[in-house]
Amino acid sequence: MPIRRLPPETVNRIAAGEVVERPASAIKELVENALDAGAARIEVEADNGGLTRILISDDGSGMDADELALAVERHATSKLAPLPDGSWDLLNIHTMGFRGEALPSIGSVARLSIASRPRGGGAAHAILVEGGAVGAVGPAAFAGPHGARVEVRDLFYATPARLKFMKSARSEQMAIAEELKRQAMAHEAVAFTLDLDGRRVLRLAAEHPGPEGRLARLSAVLGREFHDNALEIDHERDGVRLTGFAGLPTYNRGNAAHQYLFVNGRPVRDRLLQGALRAAYADYLARDRHPTAALYIELDTSYVDVNVHPAKAEVRFRDPALVRGLIVGGLRHSLAGAGHRASTTAAGAALAGFRPQTYAPGPSAAGFSAWQSGGWQPSSPQQLPGMNAVSARVEPGFAMDGPGLAEAVGAVFDAPPPPMADGRVIDPVDFPLGAARAQVHETYVVAQTRDGIVIVDQHAAHERLVYERMKHEMEAGGVTRQTLLLPEVVELDPAEAERVIARADELAALGLVIEPFGPGAVLVRETPALLGDTDAAGLVRDIADDLSENGQALALRERLEEVCSTMACHGSVRAGRRLTAAEMNALLREMEATPHSGQCNHGRPTYVELKLADIERLFGRR
Repeated sequence: MPIRRLPPETVNRIAAGEVVERPASAIKELVENALDAGAARIEVEADNGGLTRILISDDGSGMDADELALAVERHATSKLAPLPDGSWDLLNIHTMGFRGEALPSIGSVARLSIASRPRGGGAAHAILVEGGAVGAVGPAAFAGPHGARVEVRDLFYATPARLKFMKSARSEQMAIAEELKRQAMAHEAVAFTLDLDGRRVLRLAAEHPGPEGRLARLSAVLGREFHDNALEIDHERDGVRLTGFAGLPTYNRGNAAHQYLFVNGRPVRDRLLQGALRAAYADYLARDRHPTAALYIELDTSYVDVNVHPAKAEVRFRDPALVRGLIVGGLRHSLAGAGHRASTTAAGAALAGFRPQTYAPGPSAAGFSAWQSGGWQPSSPQQLPGMNAVSARVEPGFAMDGPGLAEAVGAVFDAPPPPMADGRVIDPVDFPLGAARAQVHETYVVAQTRDGIVIVDQHAAHERLVYERMKHEMEAGGVTRQTLLLPEVVELDPAEAERVIARADELAALGLVIEPFGPGAVLVRETPALLGDTDAAGLVRDIADDLSENGQALALRERLEEVCSTMACHGSVRAGRRLTAAEMNALLREMEATPHSGQCNHGRPTYVELKLADIERLFGRR
C-alpha cells in the first residue's frame, strides 16, 4: 500500500480523538487555558450535556488579534519558550497546558468561536473555526475589561461517528460537574460557577490561599461533613511536600470516588494514590470501605513528567517509592494524631434514629388534638418499641482516687491508668469521654461529659485496645517465624518474581523468609507463626499482585493484622458482661490514651457522642 501524507484537517481530527474524548474533556482543556491566563473568575455553561453548547468565560490576560490567529494553529502555545541555547525543555512544565493541541482539536470537530480582549487595554477581537476551517480575525464586542469568551457549539458534528459513543445527557452533565469540581479543589483562590441547561448547579466563591481556604473550598465541594471529619496533612521529605486533608476512618465511603490527587496544582488520576491510601487505612477499614481524601503533592517539576498522556490526566514520578512512602507515612502520622476521635456522622445517624417516627396506624395530621378527640388510638400496649425493655442499670458515682480503681484497671487491661502529670484530681466529666453513668443491655456504656453524653460499645472499644497492644508487642518483639519442613517453590512471572525478591528484607521483617530459586521462581523457607498452616504459594502470589498493582506488599501485613484482629476479638470484653463503674471508667480512660480507639478494626465507630444542645433540640428545648 502506498504511503500518503494526511491533510491537516484529518490530523487534527485524529488528535481530537485523544484530547477531546467527551464534552468534559473539552471543558477541562478550556478551563486549564483560563487558569494559565491568570483568571480569578471562571464561568462555565453547558447545554445538553455539552454536546449542543459549551461557553467558558474568564477574566484572564486575554489575547490580541495576532495571538488569536495563532491560538487555533496546531502546536502553537504561549506556555513554552526556548532556552538561551535554542533548545526546548519539556521537563520543567509550570503551566497546566503546553501541547498547543486543545483549541485546534476542538475546532476541527465543532464550531468554535473565541472572543478576547487583552489585559492593559486595546480592542476586542474574535475568530471562528468550523470543522477545521479557520475564519478571519475581526473586531468583536466584549463586556469585560480583559479576558476571553470561548464558545463551542455542536461538538463532534464533523465526526458524527463519535456521537454514537456519547452517554446520556445526564451522564455527560455529571462528568462535567465532576471535572469542574476537581479544578476548583486544585485552585481555591479562583471563583467558579457552572450552569447546566440554564440552571446554576455550582457557585464557588474565591477563597484565601492556604489550608483554611483550601478546607473551605473542599467543604463546599465535598460537603460540610468533610470539614468536620477531616484531618490536616502537612509533611515533607526529600524536597517533596504533601499537604491536604483526609477523612477519619469512621468517615468512609463504599467506593473510591472521593479520593483526589493533585500534583503541582494539576488534578491527576493515579493508581499510586489508591494503593497508598489503601495501605495507610488498611489497619482501620474493612476491604470494602474506602477513605475520603484530597491530597496535594508539590515537588520540583524536573522530578515529575506530565508529558505521558495526551489529556495530561496521568503523571510519572522519577521516584515513585518516595512519593508513595510520603503519602503512607504522612497519613498514618496524622491518623495517629487523631487519637480516639470518631467522625461526627455517627452522632448524626444516632440523632436521626432518636427523632420521632410514625407507626402505623399513626397519628393524624392534627397531632395530639386528634388523639384527644378519638381520632387515633394505639393498636396495642406494645405500640412503641422498647417501652417494655429492661431499664438500664445505673452505677453509683465514684471518685478518681477511690478504692479498688487500680485493681479494676489491672483486671481489665493488665496495665495501671496513666497518672495525672501534676497529680491533680480532675472531675471525670471533664475528660474527653466523660464519666461512666450506666451500662445499657450489658453492652453499651453511657458516660456523661461536660456538654453531652457518650455511648460506647464496650466490646468494639476493648477489641481495638487489645488489638493496638498486640500490634505494639509484635512490632517490638518481631514476628515469630515457623520453618517449613519442606521449603515450597512458587512459580511466578519473571517480572513478578523479581519484584517479590526485591522486597525480601521487608517480608522477612513480617515473618516471611524467601529467596530466589532460578528465573521466575521463589523459594519460601519460613512463614509467620501467627498464620499457622497457611497457603504459602497463595500468599506469595497475592503479594506479587499487590506489588504489581500498588507497589507495596499489603497482603502479608493484612493477613497478620486480620489474625491479630481475630485474636483481639476473642480476647476482649464481650457484650453481655456486666461492668462495674470502675471498670467502665477504666475503659474510657484507656480509650482516651490509645490511638485509633475511635473505630473498631473494621472502621465502625466504637462510641457515639451526642452534644447536650442536640439532645435539647430533640425535646424542643431549643
